[in-house]
Amino acid sequence: MSGKGATAVELRPVQALKLWHDLTLDLVRDAQPDLSARQLAILLTVYLEPPPHTVRGLAGKLSVTKPVITRALDTMAKLKLTARRRDEVDRRNVIIQRTVDGALFVERLGDLLVLHAKDLPR
Repeated sequence: MSGKGATAVELRPVQALKLWHDLTLDLVRDAQPDLSARQLAILLTVYLEPPPHTVRGLAGKLSVTKPVITRALDTMAKLKLTARRRDEVDRRNVIIQRTVDGALFVERLGDLLVLHAKDLPR
């Protein structure tokens, strides 16, 4: 990731795995919803990449079928992490929208990663 204020962080593979492990443990232990790797990839794409996001576009980006994206979005909509609406310009497209709950969930993920990264042995 690049941008203003971004700094490169070099991790050894074991440090990266430890970070992933610790974050995953926090997510499992917390009362927050458990998301699959696919659902998390979709959620982070929606929140970290500029909109608009469509079912068709997400399917292409993740190299999966549209029904796979639809099932994941169904789950995330029930959890209020995303919402969907018809594209008014092209009614065949479904636009994926961000929600307040989803933004808070993603922000919390970022905060947990930063917290655990500080605890990594150097």
